[in-house]
Parts: sequence; C-alpha cells; structure tokens
Amino acid sequence: MEGGGNTKGTGLSGLFGAGGAGYSHADLAGVPLTGMSPLSPYLNLDPKYLVQDTDEFILPTGANKTRGRFELAFFTIGGCCMTGAAFGALNGLRLGLKETQNMAWSKPRNVQILNMVTRQGALWANTLGSLALLYSAFGVIIEKTRGAEDDLNTIAAGTLTGMLYKSTGGLRGIARGGIAGLTLTGIYALYNNWEHMKGSIARQSL
Repeated sequence: MEGGGNTKGTGLSGLFGAGGAGYSHADLAGVPLTGMSPLSPYLNLDPKYLVQDTDEFILPTGANKTRGRFELAFFTIGGCCMTGAAFGALNGLRLGLKETQNMAWSKPRNVQILNMVTRQGALWANTLGSLALLYSAFGVIIEKTRGAEDDLNTIAAGTLTGMLYKSTGGLRGIARGGIAGLTLTGIYALYNNWEHMKGSIARQSL
C-alpha cells in the first residue's frame, strides 16, 4: 500500500512539475517574480523566458523604426486638407454672417451663408493641401538625393515650396515665398530641437 501511495504521489508530482529541477538565485536574477512562484507547479514554465529584452514588433529587412517622409506625406497632406476645410468653413461662416447681417433670417440668407461656407472651405483646403503636397514632394526628393534625414531637408523643402507656390508673382513673389517658407520651417526646426539645444548649452556652461 505504501509503495502504491508513493508511486501515486510520484506520478502526481511528475504531472504537475513539483519534482522539476530547482533554480538558483543566479538563474532567476532579473526575473520579475511578483505574484508568482519561481516555477509554476501547473505549467512547469520557467519565468526567465517571459522577460522581454527585445522589441515586441517585427520590421521588414532594411526598414527603419521611424517613419520616413514618404510615409508621413499622406498624413501631412490629409491633415492639411482637413485643417484647411475646417478653418475655411469657420471663416466662411464669419463672412456670411457679416455680409448678410442686414437681411432677415430666411431661406435666401441661409443659402448665401452656406455658399460662403462651402466656397471658403474648399478654397482653404485646396490651398493648404497644395502646399502640403509640394512640401512633401520636395522633402522626399531631397531625402532620397542626400541619403539622410535631418532638419536641413525640412528647411530646404519649405523654402522651395514657398518659392514654387509664389512663382507666378515674378522674382519678387519667388523671393517672398522663399523667405516665408524658410522662416516657417526654421521656426519649426528650432522648436523641434529646443530641448537638445538647451541640454547642449547647459553642458557647455558647466
């Protein structure tokens, strides 16, 4: 009877992993064991294999972890179109209410306000969408040409976008558009690297 009982106990312990090899403190170093035993008596699972020391996503061969300008171009163009449409709609509502303030609330006034809203929304969406398209195209071309991605690409793309967008205004218009694009992208690059510049100045002052 005792032999049978021992055999049964041994079988159960082997089934649930209680008789498995133990792990020393060195083996379990760095393994989070909060709320669990070093070795699960039910799954016989070594918790060392639960530690994630690498990225949890798989990238295609040669792909970067950050999105390039080509991937961000679609988001930029779509975002600018929606922003322009929203701003234009609000501006059209303001202009429509201003132009029809002497009219009584009636169907003709509502139609006139609605026409102003749709006209201004389409105008601003087209304007900002065109600027975003030119900026993204220049950015992708410059990135592929230089083989690098930095703030110089941003400033160059913004300057060329302003110059081309205002090219119908002659040399003066090209100069104004280039200066406007250079200023806006320069401010964006400065804002984007502000923390890095503060850190560099702080290290130099020490």
